[in-house]
Amino acid sequence: MNSSYIIAYFISESHGLLEDPQSHQGICEGLKAEFRTSGVNCIVKNPYKGIYFLIGGQENMSSLACVFALVVLVLPAVQTFVPVGSGNTHVTITGNAVMKKIYEVCDAVAVSEGRPFKPTGSSAEELLRACLGTNTAQVSGAKFHEALNQIYMQNGLVDRDYASSNPHHFNSEAFKEGHSLISQGVASVKANMRKDNLQAARETLGRVLHTLQDFYSHSNWVELGYKNTYINLIKPDLAIDNVADVDTPTCSDCANGACSNPLLPFILKEKKLTSGYMGLISPNKPNGKCSHGGDGDLSSSQVPRGGISKDERLSHNAGLHDTAVTLAIDATLELLEDVRGAVGNKDYLRMMGIARTAVLCFVIDTTGSMSDDIAEAKRVAHNIIDSKKGTQDEPSEYILVPFNDPSFGPLIRTTNPDVMKSEISKLAASGGGDEPEMCLSGLQLALTGAPASSYIYVFTDASAKDMHLERTIIALIRSTKSTVSIFMTKKKRSARSLHVLALPGFQVYYNLALASGGQAIEVTKANLPSATGIILDSSTAALVTVLQRARNPGRVEDFPFLLDASLSNVTAYITGNSIRFTLYNPSGVSQPHTESNGPLATIQTVGNLQRLHFNNLNETGLWRISMDSKEAYTIKVTGQSATTFIYDFVEEFGGPHAGFAVIDGQPQKGLPTKLLLTITGQKGAEALKLQEVALVEVSGANIVNGTIEEMGGGNFLVTMNQVPAGEFVIMVKGEDTTTLSYFQRQTTTQMSQSKVVIKAVVDSAMVPGKDFKVPFTVSTNGTSGVFTISAKNDKDFALTYNTKLNVNAGESASSTVTVKPPASTASGTDVTLTILAEGSGADDSNYVVLRLSVLAEVTDFSPPKCEIVGVSPICPFDCLQTNWDLSVNITDGNGTGVENIYIQEGSGNFSYQAVEDGGIIVVMGYYNASCCSPDVIVTAVDKEGNVGKCAYSVQRGGGVSLSLSLPLWACLLVSALSIMRDVLPL
Repeated sequence: MNSSYIIAYFISESHGLLEDPQSHQGICEGLKAEFRTSGVNCIVKNPYKGIYFLIGGQENMSSLACVFALVVLVLPAVQTFVPVGSGNTHVTITGNAVMKKIYEVCDAVAVSEGRPFKPTGSSAEELLRACLGTNTAQVSGAKFHEALNQIYMQNGLVDRDYASSNPHHFNSEAFKEGHSLISQGVASVKANMRKDNLQAARETLGRVLHTLQDFYSHSNWVELGYKNTYINLIKPDLAIDNVADVDTPTCSDCANGACSNPLLPFILKEKKLTSGYMGLISPNKPNGKCSHGGDGDLSSSQVPRGGISKDERLSHNAGLHDTAVTLAIDATLELLEDVRGAVGNKDYLRMMGIARTAVLCFVIDTTGSMSDDIAEAKRVAHNIIDSKKGTQDEPSEYILVPFNDPSFGPLIRTTNPDVMKSEISKLAASGGGDEPEMCLSGLQLALTGAPASSYIYVFTDASAKDMHLERTIIALIRSTKSTVSIFMTKKKRSARSLHVLALPGFQVYYNLALASGGQAIEVTKANLPSATGIILDSSTAALVTVLQRARNPGRVEDFPFLLDASLSNVTAYITGNSIRFTLYNPSGVSQPHTESNGPLATIQTVGNLQRLHFNNLNETGLWRISMDSKEAYTIKVTGQSATTFIYDFVEEFGGPHAGFAVIDGQPQKGLPTKLLLTITGQKGAEALKLQEVALVEVSGANIVNGTIEEMGGGNFLVTMNQVPAGEFVIMVKGEDTTTLSYFQRQTTTQMSQSKVVIKAVVDSAMVPGKDFKVPFTVSTNGTSGVFTISAKNDKDFALTYNTKLNVNAGESASSTVTVKPPASTASGTDVTLTILAEGSGADDSNYVVLRLSVLAEVTDFSPPKCEIVGVSPICPFDCLQTNWDLSVNITDGNGTGVENIYIQEGSGNFSYQAVEDGGIIVVMGYYNASCCSPDVIVTAVDKEGNVGKCAYSVQRGGGVSLSLSLPLWACLLVSALSIMRDVLPL
C-alpha cells in the first residue's frame, strides 16, 4: 500500500461521505485478508443496510466517487410516485435498483473470470467497458440506455393503460389479484428469457415492477410499522395474509385530508392489511374504508375523507413516503435478484443492455440459383466471426433466416459464434426457379427476432412473391429502428436491362432499404464479393450515422456534414448509376469520384455502390460531398464513436399520474411532435452540449428545428411545432467538451406523420391453445370513411378480425383481433403482432406493433432446495497458498425438476453428479476455491424458473489472531462487518 494514512468512509443511503482519518499502516492489509478488494486499497462490502464502507488511500477516492456519480447521474432525485414526465419517481426507484444490481452482477462476473471490475468514470460507456472486461475498443451506451428505457417506459405506462385497474396498483384492497399479476408477470419474464426474447422480458418486467412498487405507496404496510419488504409479494407459493375484509372499516375521517395516519387503532393493533380505494369515475366506496387520496380520487371526499397514498412527499406524510420509497427500492432489488438467479449473470446483463453493440443478422435466399450468393454469404459470415471473435467488436448475437419458395425460416439465433458458423455451413441452394421468393416473410422474421436497432443483410436474386407484406415490413422497420441492406443479383439479365431496379418486383427492395436507411446494392454474382465489405463496416461496435440523404431524381447539390474528434473508421456510401461527385475537407482539399486513391479517401466502385473509406482522420470540422448527377442517388456517411443518441416519439397523457408515453406508430398530423431524446458519450452526457435537434426531410431541403427542454441525465424533451411534409429523419448537433469539437449525428429510419391514430393495450400473456383477444381503436382527424384493417404476426398464428372499420372524423371506432396460438406453442414464445389501418388518403394510414408472450399454466411454485452438507476449516489470512471447499445437496422434491445449476458468485471450480436416493433425485455438488475468494453462491433453477440457493462465506483467520494485529476500533469494525448484510455492489 502506497498511501501514508488510511481513510474510512461511511457512505449513507443519501451518498453522503463522512471522513474518519486514521494513521495505522497495517489496517488495510488486515482488512484485505478479511474482505474483498475492488480497485481501491480495500473496499469493505456493505456491512449494514444503507451503510457502505470504503477503506483506502486518499488518492483512490475518485474511482469510488464515479460509482456513485453514475447512479446519481442516471437517477435524479425526486419525491413522487409518478410515471415518466412529471417527477419520474417510478423511474428513479426502478433505476436505483437496476443500477445497484448491475454493479453487483458485473462484479460477480468479473470475479468469476479472474479480472477486476473498475469503472474509470461515471458514464454508461465506462460502466459497460469495465463490465465487458476490456478497454481496447469503442463502446456505445445506446443499447444500454435503450434497454433501460424500455423498462422505464413500460413501468410508467401502467398509470396510463391501467389507471382504473385496482390490481395493477394494489388499490381498493385488490391484494390477491395484484399478487397474481406479479406472479404471472415474473413467470412470463423468466419464460421469455429462456427463449431469448429479451425485449418482451424487459417490457413485462417494467409493468410488474410498477405494481410491486405501488404496494408500498398505496397499502398501509408502512403505517403498520414494517421496516422490511413483504417477501410474499414475489413468492407465488405464499399467500397475502391478514387482509381486512370488505366489511371491516379501516380509516377514521380526516376533514382536511392531511392526517399523518388516519388508520383505525384496531387496524394498527391487529396489523390488518388494507389499501386506499380509488374513485376515478364514482365517489362510492365501502363504508369506513380508506381512500387513496389526491385530486384525482373522487372517493376521498366521502367519509372517511382523506387518503393513505404515499405517492407524494407532503408535510404530513414525509416519513411514511420516505420509508415507502426505500422499501419499494428494496423490493425491486429482491425481484431483480430472483430474475437474475433464474437466468444467470450473463443473460441478466444482456437483458439489461450490457452487451457489445453489433448484431450480425443474415436473411438468405436458398433457391437453386443462389449457390454463388450463399457461398459469398458464408465467406463473409465466417470472416467476420473469425476476425472479431474474442475482441470488443465481436457481435453480441448472430441471427440467420433462410427463405425459399414457398417456405421461410426458421429463425436461428445464438450468442455462440461457432454455432452460427455451423448453421451457415448447412445452407445449400435447392429448388425454386425464376419465380419470386418469400423474401419479405423471411425479413419479417428477422425484424421481429433481432434486437432493436439491428443491421440486417438480405441476399436474393429474385423479386418478392409476398409483396403484400411491404407496409407491414415498413411498420416493423419504424418500430424497431433497424437498418436493412439488400444485396440484389439477377438470375437472368437481358441486354436492355441496365440494372436490377429496372426489373419488375425489385423496386420494393429499394423502398425498404431507403425507409430503413440501408443500402439497395445491385451487383452481378461475380462482383458480389467486392460489395459485401459493407457488412464488415457495419458489423462493428459503436456505429453511428453522420449523414443520410436521398434524391430522386438527382440534382446538383452540396451535402455538408460535421466530423468530430471522437469519430474513427469514417466511411461514405453513395448508391446510384452514372454518379459524379467531389469530396471536400474543411481546408478545401478536394478529391473527385474518378480518383480512386486520393488525398482524402480510398474509393471502391462495385455495381451501383461507391464506397469511400476516409484516410486517417486528421482534420475535424465541416466536410462536404458535392453531387453532380441527375440520376437518382443516396448518400450515407458513417463512423465509429461512443457519441450518439436514442429517441422515441412521445405523447402526453393525463389522469391521476400524468406523464409521457411512447407512440407506437407514426405521430399524429396537426399536433406538435414531441421527442424524448437521450444523448450519450465516452465520458457521459455531462461532457456533451446539445445545441440543435432538427427534423430533416430525406428527399428534400426542408429542415425544422425543435425547442429543447433539458430534463437531466442526458435526457431532453424536444418539441417540433412543424414537421416536414415528406419522410424525415432526426438530426442532432452539439459540442463534445472533452475533445473541443462539434458533432453531428442522424437517425436512419424514415418517419412521417399520419392523420390516423391506432391504439391497442395488452398486458396478460396468451395461453397455448386458447383464443386471445386484442382490442384496438382507430381514430382520425382526417376524412371520415371506411378503413381497411390488416393484421400480421411473425409466427403465422391464425388471426380473425374484421377487415373493414367505419371511422368518423374526430371520433374513434373499436374492433378486435383474435389470435389463436396452437396448443403446442412453447411457453416463453414471443409473438409480434402488427395491426395496420389504411384509409383512402396517402396520410390516412398508421400501425401499431405489439409484442405478445405465450405462457403455459404454471403449477410448480416451489424452488429447489439447496442444503450445505460440508465445509472446510477456517482459511488463514495468507490466502494465496490455500484452498477451501464446500459440499451441497440439491433436490426438487415433487417439482418439475432441476434444469440448471451454476455458480452465481465465486471464482472456484464446481462439479456435481445426480444420484437417486429413495426415489428422489439428489444432486451432489462440490465447490473448491482459493481462500482469496471466500464467498460463493450456488444457484439451482427448476424448469419453471423457481430459484434455490446456497450462500456461504468461509471464515478467515479468526477473531483472536485479528485482534492481535489490529487496533481495538478496527476489531470492533471487523466484528460488526461480519454480521451485517451487503446491499450495495461495488
